[in-house]
Amino acid sequence: MFKILRRWIDRYFSDEEAVLLLVLLTAGLAIVLTLGSVLAPMIASVIIAFLMQGMVLRLDQWRVPHWLSVIITFLVLIAGVAAIMLVLLPIIWQQSTRFFAEVPRMVREWQDLMLLLPERYPNLISEAQVEQMMSVTSTELGYLGQHIVSFSVSNLPVLATVLVYFVLVPILVFFFLKDSQRIVAWFSGFLPERRPLMSKIWQEMNQQIANYVRGKAIEIVIVGVVSYAVFMFMGLNYSALLAIGVGLSVLIPYIGAAVATIPVAMVGFFQWGWGSEFVYLLVFYGLIQALDGNVLVPLLFSEAVNLHPVAIILAVLVFGGLWGFWGVFFAIPLATLVKAILYAWPIGIKEAHSHDPENVGQSEA
Repeated sequence: MFKILRRWIDRYFSDEEAVLLLVLLTAGLAIVLTLGSVLAPMIASVIIAFLMQGMVLRLDQWRVPHWLSVIITFLVLIAGVAAIMLVLLPIIWQQSTRFFAEVPRMVREWQDLMLLLPERYPNLISEAQVEQMMSVTSTELGYLGQHIVSFSVSNLPVLATVLVYFVLVPILVFFFLKDSQRIVAWFSGFLPERRPLMSKIWQEMNQQIANYVRGKAIEIVIVGVVSYAVFMFMGLNYSALLAIGVGLSVLIPYIGAAVATIPVAMVGFFQWGWGSEFVYLLVFYGLIQALDGNVLVPLLFSEAVNLHPVAIILAVLVFGGLWGFWGVFFAIPLATLVKAILYAWPIGIKEAHSHDPENVGQSEA
């Protein structure tokens, strides 16, 4: 038993770089789990800087001075945030208020429809089962309403923190954009000079994460805007609110599209019933999801994420449970990181060191 354990340790941890990589991964996971809420502004700033870094690089390629590229990109970011705060949030608040005000009416209509089931299908469902189902649903809705009220009241102090974030995050984003190379060089100074394995993983994951974050942000905007245009054209109630939900649903592969279908279908059904408008709504919504998965995603993500659907869903569940929203957002790149590490460890250690000039010279000598 000890020999097997010793061989396993020698295989995976015989190289000092592998041990250092394990320590860094463990420390990063511990920091996220223990200080994730405290470091939320920093994490959000890094993500936003990732999103805007492409614009800075493009302006630099056009021979624009770096300081001017940073200022232009920062002004674009501020303009986008101002548009969201002044235009989008009031619409969302208004439609959310109307939606929750009409929930009791929707529940009553749903109850009336449920009471018709025993008359039409007496062999499948009884009136007692329907009444029990409605009782349970009414109780759960009551608990949900109390939870929403208690949550909103207990989290009033969070509003002050959010206001602080609106000041702190843009400042951090500006400095991340301005001094990104200096910050990376400063962190690299604490690592060994010869780090072929970590350099290989870093280069691969830096490109994939940047591509994923920017592509996912563009996908959210495009899907949300197209959904809003379709819902507005059809005259669907709460178009902006539902479109935002559909846009954000692309964060969770497979599951998000299924979950977003429920409110869209529910609002359409209570607005039009089993009419042709409801059928057209489902057809258009299905086309949006099909075009997103088969056209938009291949165009946006230049590097395909070669992960099995089961692995993607497992990553969403695991990282979402550990890290909440950001875990869901980064589930796929984190799963890709785990896959890259598992592949590179220990095979990558041998390959990386075999291509290391110093090791090659020693082997030749």
